[in-house]
Amino acid sequence: MAGRLLALFALLGASQVLKAYDYFSPWREQQQMYKLDIGWPKTPEDFTGQTFCVAVDSLHGLIYVGQRGDNVPKVLVFSEEGYFLYSWNDTVEMPHGIFVWNTAIDSSVWITDVGTGKYGHTVKQYSPLGKLMQVLGTPGNAGSSLIPLQFDQPAEIFVEENGDIYVVDGDGGMNNRLIKLSNDYKEIWLTGTNGTGIGQFKIPHSVTLDAFGRVWVADRDNKRIQVFDKVTGEWLGSWSSCFSEDGPYSVRFTADYKYLIVAQLNINRLAILAAPPVGAIGDCVMVHTVQLADETKPHLVDVDMKSGAIYVAEIGAQQVQKFVPLS
Repeated sequence: MAGRLLALFALLGASQVLKAYDYFSPWREQQQMYKLDIGWPKTPEDFTGQTFCVAVDSLHGLIYVGQRGDNVPKVLVFSEEGYFLYSWNDTVEMPHGIFVWNTAIDSSVWITDVGTGKYGHTVKQYSPLGKLMQVLGTPGNAGSSLIPLQFDQPAEIFVEENGDIYVVDGDGGMNNRLIKLSNDYKEIWLTGTNGTGIGQFKIPHSVTLDAFGRVWVADRDNKRIQVFDKVTGEWLGSWSSCFSEDGPYSVRFTADYKYLIVAQLNINRLAILAAPPVGAIGDCVMVHTVQLADETKPHLVDVDMKSGAIYVAEIGAQQVQKFVPLS
Protein backbone atom coordinates (compact mmCIF):
# COMPACT_ATOMS: atom_id res chain seq x y z
CA MET A 1 0.00 0.00 0.00
CA ALA A 2 2.83 2.44 0.88
CA GLY A 3 4.60 1.86 -2.44
CA ARG A 4 1.38 2.35 -4.35
CA LEU A 5 0.67 5.63 -2.57
CA LEU A 6 4.19 6.97 -3.21
CA ALA A 7 3.76 6.26 -6.89
CA LEU A 8 0.40 7.97 -6.88
CA PHE A 9 1.92 10.94 -5.07
CA ALA A 10 4.53 11.38 -7.76
CA LEU A 11 1.94 11.18 -10.52
CA LEU A 12 -1.02 13.03 -9.10
CA GLY A 13 0.09 15.28 -6.29
CA ALA A 14 -0.82 15.32 -2.62
CA SER A 15 -4.50 16.19 -2.91
CA GLN A 16 -5.15 13.31 -5.27
CA VAL A 17 -3.18 10.93 -3.05
CA LEU A 18 -5.47 11.74 -0.14
CA LYS A 19 -8.45 10.88 -2.30
CA ALA A 20 -6.77 7.65 -3.40
CA TYR A 21 -5.99 6.68 0.17
CA ASP A 22 -9.58 7.46 1.08
CA TYR A 23 -10.70 5.01 -1.59
CA PHE A 24 -8.29 2.19 -0.78
CA SER A 25 -8.49 2.40 3.00
CA PRO A 26 -10.14 -0.75 4.40
CA TRP A 27 -10.78 1.04 7.70
CA ARG A 28 -12.89 3.68 6.01
CA GLU A 29 -14.85 1.03 4.13
CA GLN A 30 -15.96 -0.58 7.37
CA GLN A 31 -17.16 2.73 8.85
CA GLN A 32 -19.87 3.42 6.33
CA MET A 33 -23.63 3.13 6.38
CA TYR A 34 -24.53 1.44 9.71
CA LYS A 35 -23.60 1.40 13.37
CA LEU A 36 -24.54 -1.00 16.14
CA ASP A 37 -27.17 0.20 18.61
CA ILE A 38 -25.50 -1.04 21.79
CA GLY A 39 -28.57 -0.15 23.85
CA TRP A 40 -30.88 -2.56 22.04
CA PRO A 41 -32.44 -4.48 23.67
CA LYS A 42 -32.54 -2.94 27.13
CA THR A 43 -32.43 -6.36 28.82
CA PRO A 44 -30.47 -8.89 26.70
CA GLU A 45 -31.16 -11.58 29.28
CA ASP A 46 -34.68 -11.81 27.85
CA PHE A 47 -33.17 -13.96 25.09
CA THR A 48 -33.24 -17.42 26.64
CA GLY A 49 -33.00 -19.63 23.53
CA GLN A 50 -31.50 -19.67 20.06
CA THR A 51 -32.78 -16.64 18.16
CA PHE A 52 -33.59 -17.83 14.64
CA CYS A 53 -35.73 -15.04 13.19
CA VAL A 54 -36.88 -11.47 13.64
CA ALA A 55 -39.70 -9.39 12.14
CA VAL A 56 -40.37 -5.66 12.31
CA ASP A 57 -43.84 -4.17 12.62
CA SER A 58 -42.93 -0.71 11.36
CA LEU A 59 -46.48 0.56 11.69
CA HIS A 60 -46.76 -0.13 15.40
CA GLY A 61 -43.10 0.06 16.42
CA LEU A 62 -42.84 -3.59 17.48
CA ILE A 63 -40.11 -6.20 17.00
CA TYR A 64 -40.98 -9.91 17.06
CA VAL A 65 -38.27 -12.50 17.74
CA GLY A 66 -38.62 -16.25 17.22
CA GLN A 67 -36.40 -18.43 19.38
CA ARG A 68 -35.96 -22.14 20.03
CA GLY A 69 -35.15 -24.21 23.08
CA ASP A 70 -36.68 -26.31 25.82
CA ASN A 71 -38.97 -24.48 28.20
CA VAL A 72 -38.45 -21.07 26.61
CA PRO A 73 -41.07 -18.76 25.10
CA LYS A 74 -40.96 -19.17 21.34
CA VAL A 75 -41.97 -15.60 20.45
CA LEU A 76 -40.69 -12.47 22.20
CA VAL A 77 -42.04 -8.98 21.52
CA PHE A 78 -40.00 -5.81 22.02
CA SER A 79 -40.56 -2.13 21.38
CA GLU A 80 -38.38 -0.47 18.77
CA GLU A 81 -36.61 1.26 21.67
CA GLY A 82 -35.62 -2.16 23.02
CA TYR A 83 -38.00 -2.69 25.91
CA PHE A 84 -39.31 -6.23 26.39
CA LEU A 85 -43.11 -6.20 26.26
CA TYR A 86 -44.46 -9.76 26.35
CA SER A 87 -44.06 -13.28 24.96
CA TRP A 88 -46.20 -16.16 23.74
CA ASN A 89 -45.71 -19.82 23.08
CA ASP A 90 -48.85 -21.76 22.08
CA THR A 91 -48.63 -24.06 19.02
CA VAL A 92 -45.14 -22.86 18.05
CA GLU A 93 -42.63 -25.68 17.97
CA MET A 94 -39.49 -24.68 16.04
CA PRO A 95 -39.84 -21.22 14.50
CA HIS A 96 -37.68 -20.65 11.45
CA GLY A 97 -39.03 -17.55 9.68
CA ILE A 98 -41.33 -14.78 10.92
CA PHE A 99 -43.15 -11.94 9.15
CA VAL A 100 -45.54 -9.17 10.25
CA TRP A 101 -48.42 -8.33 7.90
CA ASN A 102 -50.29 -5.09 8.36
CA THR A 103 -53.61 -4.10 6.82
CA ALA A 104 -55.61 -0.90 7.21
CA ILE A 105 -57.51 -2.36 10.15
CA ASP A 106 -55.42 -5.17 11.59
CA SER A 107 -52.02 -6.81 11.87
CA SER A 108 -50.91 -10.42 12.17
CA VAL A 109 -47.74 -12.45 12.58
CA TRP A 110 -46.85 -15.29 10.20
CA ILE A 111 -44.43 -17.99 11.35
CA THR A 112 -42.89 -20.91 9.48
CA ASP A 113 -42.48 -23.91 11.79
CA VAL A 114 -39.92 -26.58 10.89
CA GLY A 115 -40.53 -28.78 13.92
CA THR A 116 -41.05 -32.52 13.54
CA GLY A 117 -43.64 -32.78 16.31
CA LYS A 118 -47.37 -32.19 16.23
CA TYR A 119 -47.12 -28.50 15.22
CA GLY A 120 -44.34 -28.69 12.65
CA HIS A 121 -44.14 -28.49 8.84
CA THR A 122 -46.61 -25.62 8.81
CA VAL A 123 -47.01 -21.94 8.04
CA LYS A 124 -49.16 -20.28 10.69
CA GLN A 125 -50.83 -16.92 11.19
CA TYR A 126 -51.22 -15.44 14.68
CA SER A 127 -52.68 -12.35 16.22
CA PRO A 128 -50.09 -9.98 17.73
CA LEU A 129 -50.83 -11.52 21.13
CA GLY A 130 -50.35 -15.09 19.91
CA LYS A 131 -53.85 -16.35 19.09
CA LEU A 132 -53.68 -18.93 16.29
CA MET A 133 -55.73 -17.72 13.32
CA GLN A 134 -54.72 -19.86 10.33
CA VAL A 135 -52.68 -23.00 9.61
CA LEU A 136 -51.30 -23.86 6.18
CA GLY A 137 -50.04 -27.41 5.78
CA THR A 138 -50.78 -30.49 7.84
CA PRO A 139 -49.36 -30.13 11.36
CA GLY A 140 -46.81 -32.81 12.12
CA ASN A 141 -46.74 -34.24 8.59
CA ALA A 142 -43.99 -33.50 6.10
CA GLY A 143 -45.38 -33.11 2.60
CA SER A 144 -44.17 -33.67 -0.92
CA SER A 145 -43.73 -31.08 -3.64
CA LEU A 146 -46.68 -32.62 -5.50
CA ILE A 147 -49.13 -31.01 -3.06
CA PRO A 148 -48.91 -27.19 -2.92
CA LEU A 149 -50.05 -26.76 0.68
CA GLN A 150 -48.10 -29.68 2.12
CA PHE A 151 -44.82 -28.33 3.45
CA ASP A 152 -41.57 -29.95 4.50
CA GLN A 153 -39.62 -27.58 6.75
CA PRO A 154 -40.84 -24.28 5.24
CA ALA A 155 -38.08 -21.73 5.66
CA GLU A 156 -39.63 -18.29 5.32
CA ILE A 157 -42.70 -16.33 4.25
CA PHE A 158 -43.31 -12.87 2.78
CA VAL A 159 -46.82 -11.37 2.56
CA GLU A 160 -47.76 -8.49 0.27
CA GLU A 161 -50.09 -5.70 1.30
CA ASN A 162 -52.91 -7.30 -0.70
CA GLY A 163 -52.47 -10.57 1.20
CA ASP A 164 -50.68 -12.57 -1.51
CA ILE A 165 -48.21 -14.96 0.11
CA TYR A 166 -44.75 -16.18 -0.93
CA VAL A 167 -43.26 -19.23 0.81
CA VAL A 168 -39.84 -20.81 0.34
CA ASP A 169 -40.08 -24.49 1.21
CA GLY A 170 -37.81 -25.76 2.62
CA ASP A 171 -35.01 -25.78 5.06
CA GLY A 172 -33.89 -29.29 4.14
CA GLY A 173 -36.42 -32.07 3.59
CA MET A 174 -37.99 -33.13 0.31
CA ASN A 175 -39.12 -29.78 -1.07
CA ASN A 176 -37.01 -27.12 -2.76
CA ARG A 177 -39.55 -24.69 -4.12
CA LEU A 178 -41.06 -21.22 -4.15
CA ILE A 179 -44.83 -20.97 -4.05
CA LYS A 180 -47.15 -17.99 -4.40
CA LEU A 181 -50.59 -18.17 -2.80
CA SER A 182 -53.56 -15.84 -3.07
CA ASN A 183 -55.00 -14.16 0.01
CA ASP A 184 -57.51 -17.02 0.21
CA TYR A 185 -54.65 -19.56 0.18
CA LYS A 186 -55.02 -20.85 -3.38
CA GLU A 187 -51.96 -21.61 -5.49
CA ILE A 188 -51.17 -18.88 -8.03
CA TRP A 189 -47.90 -20.38 -9.20
CA LEU A 190 -45.21 -22.74 -7.97
CA THR A 191 -41.65 -23.15 -9.17
CA GLY A 192 -38.55 -25.08 -8.22
CA THR A 193 -37.17 -28.55 -7.74
CA ASN A 194 -33.98 -29.84 -6.13
CA GLY A 195 -30.98 -29.01 -8.29
CA THR A 196 -28.45 -26.48 -9.49
CA GLY A 197 -30.07 -25.38 -12.75
CA ILE A 198 -32.02 -22.24 -13.57
CA GLY A 199 -35.03 -22.00 -11.27
CA GLN A 200 -33.92 -24.99 -9.17
CA PHE A 201 -32.97 -24.72 -5.51
CA LYS A 202 -30.79 -26.27 -2.85
CA ILE A 203 -32.39 -24.96 0.34
CA PRO A 204 -34.34 -21.85 -0.62
CA HIS A 205 -33.91 -20.10 2.71
CA SER A 206 -35.35 -16.58 2.50
CA VAL A 207 -37.70 -14.61 0.26
CA THR A 208 -38.53 -10.93 -0.23
CA LEU A 209 -40.02 -8.55 -2.80
CA ASP A 210 -38.71 -5.32 -4.25
CA ALA A 211 -40.69 -2.28 -5.39
CA PHE A 212 -40.65 -3.38 -9.02
CA GLY A 213 -42.56 -6.66 -8.88
CA ARG A 214 -39.60 -9.00 -8.45
CA VAL A 215 -39.25 -11.87 -5.98
CA TRP A 216 -35.77 -12.44 -4.53
CA VAL A 217 -34.83 -15.83 -3.08
CA ALA A 218 -31.74 -16.76 -1.08
CA ASP A 219 -30.79 -20.07 -2.71
CA ARG A 220 -28.55 -20.96 0.19
CA ASP A 221 -26.66 -24.11 -0.72
CA ASN A 222 -26.33 -23.10 -4.38
CA LYS A 223 -24.60 -19.94 -3.11
CA ARG A 224 -26.73 -17.59 -5.16
CA ILE A 225 -29.76 -15.33 -5.18
CA GLN A 226 -32.42 -16.07 -7.78
CA VAL A 227 -35.00 -13.56 -8.99
CA PHE A 228 -38.52 -14.19 -10.31
CA ASP A 229 -41.42 -12.18 -11.70
CA LYS A 230 -44.09 -11.91 -9.00
CA VAL A 231 -47.00 -12.10 -11.46
CA THR A 232 -45.92 -15.07 -13.59
CA GLY A 233 -43.19 -16.78 -11.57
CA GLU A 234 -40.87 -16.42 -14.56
CA TRP A 235 -37.14 -16.65 -13.79
CA LEU A 236 -35.46 -13.27 -14.33
CA GLY A 237 -31.85 -13.82 -13.31
CA SER A 238 -29.45 -14.79 -10.56
CA TRP A 239 -26.44 -13.53 -8.62
CA SER A 240 -23.62 -15.80 -7.50
CA SER A 241 -20.37 -13.81 -7.76
CA CYS A 242 -20.81 -12.22 -4.32
CA PHE A 243 -21.18 -15.54 -2.53
CA SER A 244 -18.00 -17.52 -3.19
CA GLU A 245 -17.17 -17.55 0.54
CA ASP A 246 -20.62 -18.42 1.86
CA GLY A 247 -24.15 -18.67 0.54
CA PRO A 248 -26.90 -16.15 1.31
CA TYR A 249 -29.07 -16.98 4.31
CA SER A 250 -31.37 -13.97 4.37
CA VAL A 251 -32.54 -11.32 1.90
CA ARG A 252 -34.21 -8.01 2.75
CA PHE A 253 -34.29 -4.62 1.04
CA THR A 254 -33.44 -1.33 2.67
CA ALA A 255 -36.30 1.10 3.19
CA ASP A 256 -35.43 3.03 0.02
CA TYR A 257 -34.97 -0.20 -2.00
CA LYS A 258 -31.49 0.92 -3.06
CA TYR A 259 -29.71 -1.96 -1.37
CA LEU A 260 -30.24 -5.60 -0.53
CA ILE A 261 -29.16 -6.78 2.93
CA VAL A 262 -27.85 -10.35 2.92
CA ALA A 263 -26.82 -12.41 5.96
CA GLN A 264 -23.95 -14.88 5.53
CA LEU A 265 -24.01 -17.16 8.56
CA ASN A 266 -20.76 -19.10 8.23
CA ILE A 267 -18.55 -16.03 7.82
CA ASN A 268 -20.52 -13.92 10.34
CA ARG A 269 -21.20 -11.11 7.92
CA LEU A 270 -23.88 -8.84 6.52
CA ALA A 271 -23.35 -8.03 2.86
CA ILE A 272 -24.91 -4.89 1.39
CA LEU A 273 -25.55 -5.23 -2.33
CA ALA A 274 -26.60 -2.62 -4.87
CA ALA A 275 -30.18 -3.26 -5.97
CA PRO A 276 -30.74 -3.10 -9.73
CA PRO A 277 -33.35 -0.70 -11.15
CA VAL A 278 -36.19 -1.79 -13.40
CA GLY A 279 -34.93 -3.99 -16.22
CA ALA A 280 -32.09 -6.51 -16.32
CA ILE A 281 -30.93 -8.03 -13.04
CA GLY A 282 -27.29 -7.66 -14.10
CA ASP A 283 -24.35 -8.68 -11.92
CA CYS A 284 -24.01 -8.63 -8.16
CA VAL A 285 -22.22 -5.57 -6.75
CA MET A 286 -21.20 -5.61 -3.08
CA VAL A 287 -20.96 -2.03 -1.85
CA HIS A 288 -20.29 -2.63 1.84
CA THR A 289 -20.03 -5.31 4.51
CA VAL A 290 -20.73 -5.36 8.23
CA GLN A 291 -18.42 -7.85 9.90
CA LEU A 292 -19.93 -9.36 13.03
CA ALA A 293 -18.10 -10.99 15.91
CA ASP A 294 -16.90 -14.57 15.53
CA GLU A 295 -19.53 -17.26 15.99
CA THR A 296 -22.48 -14.86 16.06
CA LYS A 297 -23.95 -16.78 13.08
CA PRO A 298 -26.50 -14.34 11.61
CA HIS A 299 -29.46 -16.40 10.39
CA LEU A 300 -32.28 -14.10 9.27
CA VAL A 301 -32.70 -10.33 9.22
CA ASP A 302 -35.48 -7.78 8.87
CA VAL A 303 -35.54 -4.06 8.12
CA ASP A 304 -37.64 -1.33 9.69
CA MET A 305 -39.15 0.32 6.60
CA LYS A 306 -39.63 3.59 8.51
CA SER A 307 -36.32 4.12 10.31
CA GLY A 308 -34.15 1.94 8.08
CA ALA A 309 -32.76 0.00 11.05
CA ILE A 310 -31.60 -3.57 10.45
CA TYR A 311 -32.37 -6.28 13.01
CA VAL A 312 -30.23 -9.43 12.90
CA ALA A 313 -31.22 -12.75 14.52
CA GLU A 314 -27.99 -14.49 15.53
CA ILE A 315 -28.09 -18.19 16.36
CA GLY A 316 -24.57 -18.48 17.75
CA ALA A 317 -24.75 -15.43 19.98
CA GLN A 318 -28.38 -16.16 20.95
CA GLN A 319 -29.34 -12.53 20.51
CA VAL A 320 -30.84 -10.02 18.12
CA GLN A 321 -28.76 -6.97 17.27
CA LYS A 322 -29.96 -3.66 15.86
CA PHE A 323 -27.94 -1.65 13.36
CA VAL A 324 -29.01 1.90 12.55
CA PRO A 325 -28.17 3.81 9.36
CA LEU A 326 -25.64 6.60 9.69
CA SER A 327 -27.45 8.86 7.27
